[in-house]
Amino acid sequence: MWTADAWKDYEVIDTSGGEKLERWGNYILVRPDPQVIWDTPRTDRRWKQKNGHYHRSSKGGGEWEFFQLPEEWSIRYRELTFRLKPFSFKHTGLFPEQAVNWDWFSSIIKDRTKTGQPVKVLNLFAYTGGATLAAAKAGAAVTHVDASKGMVSWAKENAAASGLADAPIRWLVDDCVKFVEREIRRGNTYDAIIMDPPSYGRGPKGEIWKIEESIFPFLRLAAQILSKDACFFLINSYTTGLQPAVLSYMLQTVITPQFGGCVESGEIGLPVSSNSLILPCGASGRWVQTLR
Repeated sequence: MWTADAWKDYEVIDTSGGEKLERWGNYILVRPDPQVIWDTPRTDRRWKQKNGHYHRSSKGGGEWEFFQLPEEWSIRYRELTFRLKPFSFKHTGLFPEQAVNWDWFSSIIKDRTKTGQPVKVLNLFAYTGGATLAAAKAGAAVTHVDASKGMVSWAKENAAASGLADAPIRWLVDDCVKFVEREIRRGNTYDAIIMDPPSYGRGPKGEIWKIEESIFPFLRLAAQILSKDACFFLINSYTTGLQPAVLSYMLQTVITPQFGGCVESGEIGLPVSSNSLILPCGASGRWVQTLR
């Protein structure tokens, strides 16, 4: 398992009864997690001293309950700064487990730019910009695409907070599939592609996205805009039905025949400080010209 274990401002403290106890900077949150099917004793006092608790409803969705939690605060990962604000469904605006992927592709980008080769990265379903900022900080020029205007605005705030307001980042509010289709027609290419697709979603014009039905056709589409000197391709999945081996299989059948290189996949996770175990948080598939 690939583990995001370099955080200082974030911590999974404990997990029990369908919930996880987390520290986000100076604040403690309790949020639901479908992977936490065990019911272990909640001995840590912070279960009762939290600043925010997301209560899931039996009818779907849920709502936050706050205890002296600011509307917004920031945490850092290495040289990056992220502005957090609890919002609809249970999210805070950041997926900390993705830091393990940020480190992986940042190393690839730095190695390539050291030789004077520019790296153009396309980040699809880019959310609040964690991968965008990591890639830009490593030296890449990034095109950031998300269908939500609010998420793109939030990502710009994160870039400014990280000292990357003037970095070569192109911010686009667009449907990812339609954007890639237009890039194919324009003849534009990218040296690396990151995609973090939702399990289910709607585009700005009501387009339906179901990952099990849409991801493989979209991967084939995106492969058409990889440059001849492409260096990596990253797919993330939070859908339990898509195992790591499925992501490997797709990359092996679409990317490797054309570009060679190596494919690997695995679960990604976060360490739990109370017991030194790892909380699984999804899966990633990676293609790279040289296996790392």
